[in-house]
Amino acid sequence: MSASDASAVASPEASEGLPKPLTLDVAVDTVSTCQRRVKVTIPREDIDRYRDEALGDLVPTALLPGFRPGRAPRRLVSSRFKSELSDQIRSKLLTDAMTQVSEQQKLSPISEPELDVNAVLLPDDGPMTFEFSIEVRPEFEMPKWKGLSISRPDREITDADVDEALGGHLRERARFVPHDGTASPGDLIVTKFVFKDGERVLSAADEAEIIVRDRLSFADAELPGFAKLVAKAKPGTTVSATVKVSDEAALEDVRGKDVTMELTVLDVKRLELPEMTPTLLEELGGFESADALKAAVRKQLEGQLEWHRRKQVRQQVASALTASASWELPPSLLRRQAQRELERAILELRRSGFDDDSIRRYVNELRQSVMASTARALKEHFILERIAEDEGIADTAADYDEEIRAVAAQSGESPRRVRASLERRGLMDVLRNQIIERKTIDLITSHASFKDTPFEFARPDAEAIDHAVCGIVVGEEEIPTATQPEPTPRPGQRG
Repeated sequence: MSASDASAVASPEASEGLPKPLTLDVAVDTVSTCQRRVKVTIPREDIDRYRDEALGDLVPTALLPGFRPGRAPRRLVSSRFKSELSDQIRSKLLTDAMTQVSEQQKLSPISEPELDVNAVLLPDDGPMTFEFSIEVRPEFEMPKWKGLSISRPDREITDADVDEALGGHLRERARFVPHDGTASPGDLIVTKFVFKDGERVLSAADEAEIIVRDRLSFADAELPGFAKLVAKAKPGTTVSATVKVSDEAALEDVRGKDVTMELTVLDVKRLELPEMTPTLLEELGGFESADALKAAVRKQLEGQLEWHRRKQVRQQVASALTASASWELPPSLLRRQAQRELERAILELRRSGFDDDSIRRYVNELRQSVMASTARALKEHFILERIAEDEGIADTAADYDEEIRAVAAQSGESPRRVRASLERRGLMDVLRNQIIERKTIDLITSHASFKDTPFEFARPDAEAIDHAVCGIVVGEEEIPTATQPEPTPRPGQRG
């Protein structure tokens, strides 16, 4: 619903030592829940006041032929430097007006305003008028957040869980050896493949290494039945399959469309697990015994169980909070925030000790519905932010240290390097939101009642590869592989 709110911003007497505020006339039009169109009018009196101030600053240093420095008449200086003065006055008026509008209208912006500065003119007579668009935090009725009833997954980590996770971790250190037979689940196949829409080539790869699993996950599509597709394949065998492209793929003309994948097997290799030797224990993180390694694996499984618990609890909290959030979000905002949502998810997964393969599978799944998931996440964020403000929840330096230490412990890097990487990539605001949201969720759950439900670790049935059927990845995020020995092992095949 669109509404226009025209308000005259009065010009109170300036406080001692502070500049006199502008006497603005501001009209705010509600374009949508998060979009405002603002029209600002600056009266002639303010323009003349700014011109007098600018001219007063310029006259003492102005150089005009026939006059000593600072002795030229104000009228001549004004005429000689008319263009420079106009640009300076316009710029200062715009800056001061935008600041004053933001403070007095309480717009709560969530992005930079869209203002065409070159289109704003400083008139010789009459008021100066300009307009701009801005995205603001939506206004909404706060949902009830106390007294929620939440199901929470629970499980005792067993020795069998640890042994299976350890086996997955050892597979990361295993060697793939040549195999003359056909490919079986768990084998590695070296392939080349091409995706076509009719005769049009969308993308291709000349030498891709793929672990044979039931599903093959791409950045913008998924191929079920992959293990069955290549079950009888040997080097030189070519197979084809139909793949449905995601509705949120980069190329609009193939979204939701069936395309053809042609895949040729170049080589088949079988996994050969390493022996548990002192050398291997040292490489895995300097463990003195197999028991110490198993204890570390158990700890990481506990961290992953906690992630699943937080995820399911958060999903239920988000569902309750956003049930009545029918307001729409601008598509431009969703597109900008999609990458941030991926980065937030990756940070949370890294903090919880998931390996690169598990992260890649999750991110590929998220990419295929990133706009819808971003819309849900943004609505949840706005509501959690309101609760945090109302309850006085804030971030502290210690919170950042804790988050960075957790990420560093899983990546094998120093906290200093992790912090530097986050700052360089502009992700500290993502970390800040993560901290505030986690604290707010903790507050909500402290007022909730819980019912524990059985939990099973998901076994990986999908192989995720860094390739987009369309050749373009939306919200691409590099997931680097650790190259240094890590202090604790990654559980490998848990997802």
